[in-house]
Amino acid sequence: MLSRSKARAWITFCLHVWWCARGGGAQNAKDVILLDSKAQQTELEWISYPPNGWEEISGLDENYTPIRTYQVCQVMEPNQNNWLRTNWIEKGDARRIFVELKFTLRDCNSLPGVVGACKETFNLYYQETDSEMGRGLREDQYVKIDTIAADESFTQGDLGERKMKLNTEVRVIDSVTRRGFYLAFQDVGACIALVSVKVYYKRCWSIIENLATFPDTTTGSEFSSLVEVEGMCVSDAEEEADNSPKMHCSTDGEWLVPIGKCICKAGFHQKGDACEPCGRGFYKSSSQDLQCSRCPAHSFTDREGSWRCDCEDGYYRALSDPPSVACTRPPSAPQNLVYNTNQTTVNLEWSPPADTGGRNDVTYRVGCRRCSWEPEECVPCGPTVGFSPAQAGLVDTYVNIVDLLAHANYTFEVEAVNGVSDLSRTQRLFAAVSIATGQAAPSQVSEVIKEKVQQRSVQLSWQEPQQPNGVITEYEIKYYEKDQKDRIYSTVRSKSTSATVNNLKPSTAYIFQIRAFTEAGFGTFGPRLEITTKEEATAAIVSSEQNPVIIIAVVAVAGTIILVFMVFGFIIGRRYALAGPIDSPLLHCGYSKADQEGDEELYFQFKFPGTKTYIDPETYEDPNRAVHQFAKELDASCIKIERVIGAGEFGEVCSGRLKLPGKRDVSVAIKTLKVGYTEKQRRDFLCEASIMGQFDHPNVVHLEGVVTRGKPVMIVIEYMENGSLDAFLRKHDGQFTVIQLVGMLRGIAAGMRYLADMGYVHRDLAARNILVNSNLVCKVSDFGLSRVMEDDPEAVYTTTGGKIPVRWTAPEAIQYRKFTSASDVWSYGIVMWEVMSYGERPYWDMSNQDVSDASPSERSEFTL
Repeated sequence: MLSRSKARAWITFCLHVWWCARGGGAQNAKDVILLDSKAQQTELEWISYPPNGWEEISGLDENYTPIRTYQVCQVMEPNQNNWLRTNWIEKGDARRIFVELKFTLRDCNSLPGVVGACKETFNLYYQETDSEMGRGLREDQYVKIDTIAADESFTQGDLGERKMKLNTEVRVIDSVTRRGFYLAFQDVGACIALVSVKVYYKRCWSIIENLATFPDTTTGSEFSSLVEVEGMCVSDAEEEADNSPKMHCSTDGEWLVPIGKCICKAGFHQKGDACEPCGRGFYKSSSQDLQCSRCPAHSFTDREGSWRCDCEDGYYRALSDPPSVACTRPPSAPQNLVYNTNQTTVNLEWSPPADTGGRNDVTYRVGCRRCSWEPEECVPCGPTVGFSPAQAGLVDTYVNIVDLLAHANYTFEVEAVNGVSDLSRTQRLFAAVSIATGQAAPSQVSEVIKEKVQQRSVQLSWQEPQQPNGVITEYEIKYYEKDQKDRIYSTVRSKSTSATVNNLKPSTAYIFQIRAFTEAGFGTFGPRLEITTKEEATAAIVSSEQNPVIIIAVVAVAGTIILVFMVFGFIIGRRYALAGPIDSPLLHCGYSKADQEGDEELYFQFKFPGTKTYIDPETYEDPNRAVHQFAKELDASCIKIERVIGAGEFGEVCSGRLKLPGKRDVSVAIKTLKVGYTEKQRRDFLCEASIMGQFDHPNVVHLEGVVTRGKPVMIVIEYMENGSLDAFLRKHDGQFTVIQLVGMLRGIAAGMRYLADMGYVHRDLAARNILVNSNLVCKVSDFGLSRVMEDDPEAVYTTTGGKIPVRWTAPEAIQYRKFTSASDVWSYGIVMWEVMSYGERPYWDMSNQDVSDASPSERSEFTL
């Protein structure tokens, strides 16, 4: 018979043996301790009820430091109900609380004389309160957490061997809504020693990541929850444009999934986890630059943290020049200016300047002044003078100057300029030449007026040219029929500024041009003037005789147009009759208009079978070659990850934006390959991209491209806002009409028909693998189980293992593991049932084995 005093002494000795052999436990750096009984060397003074139940005893750890424990061993008496309650524990900002118990327990079989009353378990409870409740204890106020059982119990023989079997159990309190709580331990007849009680919660401690500080963060209340935390940029750093830093705190106290980042401001560069100013003589013009750069040529800075360098005296930087460009100066004057005159036209040519000022944007501008015979009496030439190719911005080293006055003096200045010429305060440098023009022909006659138009004659008048360049002796009028152009023309001459042209045809369009003549010769013809002579009386009769013919033609054309509209209206009406009303915004959702099959297609288009055939990526010796042949390689800088939307087999799935050069940005979904992948995982991950890249159909998910030359490896596809079809239907249960549901199925059928025409078997067609976009268009996705068919239409693809989605797979495919487009048709039938039932589980509560054993007819009866 084991007395109470002997049992207590025996347990106390066992505790001392264990602490000397084991020592204390290590504390996790991620844990925030709310209670640790081992750390308290004075009495714990917990509430024990009844008083003769749990006892507080003292022991020594490996450093002979006193520790306090509780024990109970009321195994000789039946119907035990001994309670032990801790002091009040304030939870702080904890969301998910952990309770760690270390205890030893005596094997009931090793206790002599005990019959039926001994237990090898005890119960753990808790009670939430906003403040301390005193020392009273009411059992009905406590909520049970769990029954605690020992993994290992000890016997008296273990004591002789100086071995102690310590049990460690951890339990979780998912949510405490009040300020604090009590823990309580209920003994129902065990011989147990409660060695230590530790209550704690986990926290992600503050870190600096991507130049952003993330504060201490308490983990979420659920096991799989991630707490999103906004980061704050360190000093002298700023958020990257539209990419604020975020991280996620996991329930294990680990920081995961960094998104966005901070970058050092202009004038600062990153060093470790901080931004330091650029030193003297160095600059950083933009936060996008990584490092500080030395000041470019002819510039300097004598302060730290500069975003640009100042130019030296005599040197300048244009407004369009970036800070990385060296300071420059204006060019010297052009060299070797020469000229050639031809009456009132001057040609200038020159050589480039000896000094371009350090720039390659040198152009030339020409100044023109007309001078009198007296020196220094010059005026600008004005807008009447022409420059070819231009007066300013010349790239070539020549210019033609026209429309000068005859017998006049001109001065021309040619100046070389570059991007900083207008900023310079120094004197302008140019080459100049003075020229006297000679005799010249008159300028154009530009203002011609038709005075009188008859059936066979036209009377004209005009003004003298603005620049006659001498005495005009006569004018020449050139005219010809408009239809003949100027291949055959006639001329008439006049001494005055008016003339009459006779012998013309009635009702005929003519073109007239006039030029002046001086001793220097003829000037150029002026602009063309079109005039139509009047009709004769006989022409009106002919016209009236032709009117009935014109009327008959117009009536015939109108009748043809009406007939076409009648046929078109019949076809449109028939389509509306088949499709039903169109006032519902969801009526045509789910399929592309190009894929609709109706009788109207027989009238308006012919369909030819496509020649494109699917190529299995596994036929390539190098899988990377298949990826780069069928998938577009994207630059990782064009992709912006915004948030995590799920987890896949190979890593996280995120949503974000894709901005390609010259195109607007689009929403995309991004599959990432987790860090530490094997080459096989990388190959399997990119295999789906090699498949998707071969498809182009409005009802098949579109592949935007891949990132294989950076980390992480990514697959970028179009973003489908409404997610998977099964979840979407369950969320909107009963909200669609039958016609709308059939429209969704029609879109899926169009996508599957396209895949079958390419010789492609999907093998995993289900509502969960159909995605829905914001316009409710349904698209086939998830090509992980898909395989290709051979050229023979009767050929099949045999699998060698792996899981099969039994509820969606055809019976022959389950039995023989052979897949064809026919087995995809069976799967489509199951998808039809899913859609019409708003995402219900196929075959309801039947097990996979029952579904597999059922005959095709039995399956059909059950779904109906």
